[in-house]
Amino acid sequence: MVSVRVLIVDDEALARQRVRRLLQNETDVEVVGEAESGHDAVAMIRDLQPDLVCLDVQMPGLDGFGVLSEIEGGHVPMVLFITAYDEHAQRAFDVHAVDYVLKPVDADRFRAAFDKARKQRANAVAAERLGELLETVRRLADGGAAEGRGDGVAALLGGGASAGAAAAAGAPANGATGRYASRILVKQDGRMFFVKTTEIDWIEADRNYVRLHVGKTAHTIRERISHLEETLDPRLFARIHRSTIVNLNRVREMQQWFSGDYVVILEDGTRLRLSRHYRDRVEKQVGV
Repeated sequence: MVSVRVLIVDDEALARQRVRRLLQNETDVEVVGEAESGHDAVAMIRDLQPDLVCLDVQMPGLDGFGVLSEIEGGHVPMVLFITAYDEHAQRAFDVHAVDYVLKPVDADRFRAAFDKARKQRANAVAAERLGELLETVRRLADGGAAEGRGDGVAALLGGGASAGAAAAAGAPANGATGRYASRILVKQDGRMFFVKTTEIDWIEADRNYVRLHVGKTAHTIRERISHLEETLDPRLFARIHRSTIVNLNRVREMQQWFSGDYVVILEDGTRLRLSRHYRDRVEKQVGV
């Protein structure tokens, strides 16, 4: 379970004590400090960088929303608003608060709100870990590409290509790397040609066929995605969904989505879904 570092902010001492007592009932929680004013909260957030701030809305001098404005551009933790008035609820969600709890703080309501924060923290950690993983894989891929430059000998795979066809073309069937395809044979409109695997942005499954997305062009070949996956260098390609393989060198960023899934955004703006199941597989793929 991922631990959560919490800062409690309220100008009332009794309110801070109530929140601290409720947090003691939660596992893997570290209360890193308490602040009794908005200005103190800003300083402590910058210094302690907590994961979550239990933040009172109404405080003299600088209120809860003012605190968020002050820390904009720096470390922005998750926020659980605690307020005596539900009129602040909509504004709380407008600033992407995890939740809000009304005073006097009910134990069950607080527990439900904190559970949201715990899950959001776990997803954020997973996303960060996966981002580091993708960067590691991309570095390995860049290194492998540099080491793999040679005489240009390539594998011929896909579209029914065989070892005999490879030999006829003067290329070994097992490819330049000895294991993975560097080219894929495409049959289209009565002609045959090769697509370099390094030029593929992503691959999409459609029953017994796959579409190779290369820039603005898509080439369809008769092949199951599970078999094609086995022919591709795992340093360059990752299965991110049961129907999707992506070229890791094309990944620009990742964004958290729902239920532990993520959105992978490619350099050209294409958005692809990364499911929890394949996130775990990618981690195992590189031994993390």
